[in-house]
Amino acid sequence: MPEFHRLFHSVAQALPWLDVADEPWRWLGGLPDALAALRAAANPEEWVLDGEAMIHRGATLEAGAILKGPVWIGPGCRVAAHAYLRGGVVLCPGATVGPGCEIKTSIVGPGSRLAHFNFVGDSVLGADVNLEAGSILANHWNERGDKTIRLHVAGKVLLPGLEKLGALLGDGVRVGANAVLSPGTVLGEGAVVPRLGLVDQDRI
Repeated sequence: MPEFHRLFHSVAQALPWLDVADEPWRWLGGLPDALAALRAAANPEEWVLDGEAMIHRGATLEAGAILKGPVWIGPGCRVAAHAYLRGGVVLCPGATVGPGCEIKTSIVGPGSRLAHFNFVGDSVLGADVNLEAGSILANHWNERGDKTIRLHVAGKVLLPGLEKLGALLGDGVRVGANAVLSPGTVLGEGAVVPRLGLVDQDRI
């Protein structure tokens, strides 16, 4: 949809191997195959290949970071101690993942920052997104019998056909400390979530 193309223009520029005609949740579903193809074509002078992890030689990983591939870590990225990346994760150039963060099946846009002790599940973050300490991007309706993800975009309700999808955050979004974004949250460029805030766009 055009709304998503605008929302993630910077991500598509940073990752030209993504199909810009696809919805962002299809990007997430296709990460294992896409990252396998990138590993197969990687230049060993530019990339370190470690199992299913592909790490640019200009990235920094602290001791104790855990990578359970497939994982793609771009140039200038920093991953702190005890961060846990799993299930298909892409860190665009210049992204920072602080200590104790968990990222599952997500794309983190250029220059975006996870402070520490964040959970980001099945999400796409644009450029220059900042998550303060302890903020959570939830990806599953634990409390509902109906687990269906519904996205509320431009006055429409979209059904991606998934039971796990976190947040879709445009460039420059700011999420305050200990805030929670409920499954299927969509926030446009420059949106601000206050500390201890709850975003629940699909109230049923």
